[in-house]
Amino acid sequence: MIEIEGLKKSFGEIQALKEIHMQIREGELFGVVGTNGAGKSTLLRILAGVLRQDQGKVRIDGQEVYENEKIKSRICFLPDDFWYPSNAAPADMAVLYRKIYEKFDRRRFEELCGRFGLDWKRKIRTFSKGMQKQAAIFLGICANTDYLLCDETFDGLDPLVRQEVKSMLAVELLNREFTPVVASHNLRELEDICDHVGLLHRGGMLLSENLEEMKFHTQKVQCVIGNREREEELLRELTLVRWEKRGSMLLLVARGTRQEILDRVKSKNPVFSEVLPLSLEEIFISETEVSGYDGKAYRR
Repeated sequence: MIEIEGLKKSFGEIQALKEIHMQIREGELFGVVGTNGAGKSTLLRILAGVLRQDQGKVRIDGQEVYENEKIKSRICFLPDDFWYPSNAAPADMAVLYRKIYEKFDRRRFEELCGRFGLDWKRKIRTFSKGMQKQAAIFLGICANTDYLLCDETFDGLDPLVRQEVKSMLAVELLNREFTPVVASHNLRELEDICDHVGLLHRGGMLLSENLEEMKFHTQKVQCVIGNREREEELLRELTLVRWEKRGSMLLLVARGTRQEILDRVKSKNPVFSEVLPLSLEEIFISETEVSGYDGKAYRR
């Protein structure tokens, strides 16, 4: 288990992370999402022991991570800017990773490279961005560590490869003790595979919840009430995350179970009402807007 208590990290006057509290349980795929500059990469680097926090505790299975060689040997960190020696080929990286990770599966790595068309002897710097990302992911999976930390894992991968990578992570979760943590801007990709999601915003954690529970307790509804007074009553009675009106149609995102929200809407005798599917992307946008983040300001 990963435990984070009161985590803070600054770079000069820039506060990258502030008062982070969260837990990542063993055997679940944890997704970290956030606005630009939210602190996702900084958080992963601290979890990997690459950076040292200014304040707070970061423990894996009860032990501090930074300068803890035993714990760090159980973690594989794949940064967005995957590093490799300038003349290294996949075969060379296999030798390097075998020296770092005692459980590294060289045979499987070679098989994956062959299956996805990555030349075993070709210099990685000559690969496309997507191919380099594939090589990094295969190295991370074949390292067979207990924890795999991935920064923008799916960036640059084509749709077919993304699906294959998701399948690989799912198989690893089923077959061994394995806890992947994935940071990404691509919320739709995380929605397909994550058990738990943490939303970072301006260095703080907006929420950290089980994805299914998050969707269970937040609903998206569109309705036509047909009466202004009853419409205003509904807006007061619901715990709204966001709402807007398009002509006579109300579009609401509110906290509560599906039945609770529907009962409240139906009590106003609507002309029409229906519950709509709510995506992780919509939850993220709603939560960040509640916290004062205005995406429109960046689109002017």
